Amino acid sequence: MRLSALVAPSLLTLVSLVLADDAPSDVLSLTSSSFLPSVEKESIILVEFFAPWCGHCKALAPHYEEAATALKAKNISIAKVDCVDQADLCQANGIQGYPTLRVYRYGEATDYRGPRKADGIISYMIKQSLPAVSDVTATNHDEFKQADQIVIVAYLATSTDALAAEFSATAEKHRDDYLFGASTDPEAIAEAKVDPPAVVVYRKFDEPRVPYPFPIADATAADLEDWIKELAVPTLAEVTSENYAVYVQSGKSLAYLFLDPTADHKEPAIELLLPIASKYKSKLNFVWIDAIKFGDHAKALNLAEVKWPSFVIQNVAKQLKYPYDQSKELDADGVEKWVTDYLEDSLVPQLKSQPIPETQEENVYTLVGKEFDSVIFDDSKDVFIEFYASWCGHCKRLAPIWASLADHYAPLKQTLTIAKMEATENDLPPSAPFSIAGFPTIKFKKAGTKEFIDYEGDRSYESLVAFLEENAVNSLEIPEVPVVTEEEEKAQVPLHAEEIHDEL
Repeated sequence: MRLSALVAPSLLTLVSLVLADDAPSDVLSLTSSSFLPSVEKESIILVEFFAPWCGHCKALAPHYEEAATALKAKNISIAKVDCVDQADLCQANGIQGYPTLRVYRYGEATDYRGPRKADGIISYMIKQSLPAVSDVTATNHDEFKQADQIVIVAYLATSTDALAAEFSATAEKHRDDYLFGASTDPEAIAEAKVDPPAVVVYRKFDEPRVPYPFPIADATAADLEDWIKELAVPTLAEVTSENYAVYVQSGKSLAYLFLDPTADHKEPAIELLLPIASKYKSKLNFVWIDAIKFGDHAKALNLAEVKWPSFVIQNVAKQLKYPYDQSKELDADGVEKWVTDYLEDSLVPQLKSQPIPETQEENVYTLVGKEFDSVIFDDSKDVFIEFYASWCGHCKRLAPIWASLADHYAPLKQTLTIAKMEATENDLPPSAPFSIAGFPTIKFKKAGTKEFIDYEGDRSYESLVAFLEENAVNSLEIPEVPVVTEEEEKAQVPLHAEEIHDEL
């Protein structure tokens, strides 16, 4: 999902320069001499490794500054390292892309896995700074319940209750995702209006207070985890690049309502979908999305027309798309039937495919969606395939190497297929037991099987050859081409060849 703007980059550059030159900053600037002393003394510190020319770094900068100011009040430090000015320091820390964010605890680093907006950074770092389960008392009860989008509190008679261990296990696993607290304070328990043991989820959306609905005494960490995951997703909310991962991690299919948020149809369309979302929430996640901002995503989900509102269901795990007919107006009965047909597995996914090439000009086989099964699942052949995107820089760098590999093994086309598929223009069919999450993705299928092996080596010609030699079922021995001498060529030409002609 990308947002392009005409003047934003130049304005952002100007803002960055002003901030750098004139405004005081709560972000610490670290150098080779100050880096280790700073990260080793802090119980927690967030460090951004950046390059001044990096567009993503410039976009992050104002959010990073805002978060630094807010977190300073909570004694949480935020720092940055300029990898142009401090190249050796960044190289020593294995920095390969920008921005790279890491959380350090007394010098020990872990990857930052949170959002990149100010409020998301603040929320993530507060969670990181707290113990997995915070102590909740009557004094901080109200404040704690409202401290994040989702807060889970266990109310216990004693800290040794059987539930405490299961609750702690859940909190340790999901400390990056949610805020957990526990209370044995009788006043806090009375204020929560529960009888211990009890667990309550507090949310800033939908129903704001949800007690665990089953007998809690026998609840396991897995039970609590499933229940919290279910409550963590709103019935119907806007999806953006910031919260998209929440929906993907839920494991459910995603039902999108694409609309223009400035148009009159926005509220009626949401009201139309809300009862359906409420009814089928346990089986599908429902969202609305800005069709103007994320028009490319609409195309990726096979919504061909620029017509809003539009509805589409996506099987996220298999990357299959089921767009509602855009020639029809959305109505509640039609959308609900589309949902129930999907849940009953009676819808056929709409698969995007480029036309089948009339000829194959290169030794790399150009594969399209319509041919996937016949080419990939040819039992007689080993298949080595690259899934790429035309805009991907890594794919462009791989292209000549991939072509050289195909040229080398060209004599073995009857037993080895080296192929490529433009994955943004061609959908994988249901028969593919995987989805494409990044580019390039390289997979290998042995002859006589339907299982795929991920290629995870470097993208050098030598490594690709070594991988094939290790995994191919069929022989990779290149047949020798007989060398014809000049004398042999002359011997093959009949005498008086110029006098030979066809007769009618």
